[in-house]
Amino acid sequence: MFAYCLEKLGEWIERAEERRRNEYLSQSSDLVDLERRMRAVERGGYPV
Repeated sequence: MFAYCLEKLGEWIERAEERRRNEYLSQSSDLVDLERRMRAVERGGYPV
């Protein structure tokens, strides 16, 4: 039961992170900004 709860918690955290990342990328003002943000996401250093 504990393992199941940990698995579900991990899935929830991953989905939340994906939503934050998508929101961050969707706020880009143009293609150059989008590419800059995508590089920041790949490096793991984007502000949220």
